[in-house]
Amino acid sequence: MLALRAEWTKYRTVAEPWWLLAGVVALTVTVGAAATSAAQCQSAACGIDPAQVSFTGIYLGQAVIAVAGVLAIGNEYSTGMIKLSLTAMPRRLTWFFAKAAVLTAPALIASTMAVAGSALAGRLILPGDGFTPAHGYPSLTSATDLRAAVGAVFYLTLIALLSLGVAAAVRDSAAAIGLVLGLLYLFPIAAALVSNPPLSRHLDQTGPLPAGLDAQATIGLNNLPLTPWQGLGVVALWAAGALVLGSLVLKYRDA
Repeated sequence: MLALRAEWTKYRTVAEPWWLLAGVVALTVTVGAAATSAAQCQSAACGIDPAQVSFTGIYLGQAVIAVAGVLAIGNEYSTGMIKLSLTAMPRRLTWFFAKAAVLTAPALIASTMAVAGSALAGRLILPGDGFTPAHGYPSLTSATDLRAAVGAVFYLTLIALLSLGVAAAVRDSAAAIGLVLGLLYLFPIAAALVSNPPLSRHLDQTGPLPAGLDAQATIGLNNLPLTPWQGLGVVALWAAGALVLGSLVLKYRDA
């Protein structure tokens, strides 16, 4: 509890994380609203997933929440505060996972606000763009849409934790941001460029961004590389792996 209290005090008294999380909400909702305004469905065969259109802003919002996750520990290394933190809390793993827990709460709140705002924009805009019962969209507030929204919230939160783990392992904010963004965007780019369909599908199954998109899908589920919950599970494995790696580096290397 002492570690949690100390990390929460540290987190809430610094303005930068809150501005970044506010940016996640603003960017995700703004881009999502723009995408829903541009989407058009003029027939029952348009094949557009309204949930994924509404959550288009996550493509950019994830980059901001990744930066927030990196800086949650990267700033301590860049300023030298890490030595003071570990002196005050010698049990390094306790300190690290307290930091992860403190990051999770505001990241989850920001993700929920971002996804809720995007979903609301989609609910208000998409029916006017042809996403109606006549075109095979009886409701934009079904259980499937709710599952997609929950998947989107957890996806953004897990990206923040993945970024924290990478930053703990790399110990350099700029390098960690580059690695996380490369990890997010490299897999879908590589999958699009690869001419071998099985290999392309495998890349979509293993990359955190393609897997996260599967978690947000509401149509064509049988044709996806992964089921929505499998997709979210892949992202969770990436986040857990990064946290374990970061904790091991923290434990066995000098600060």
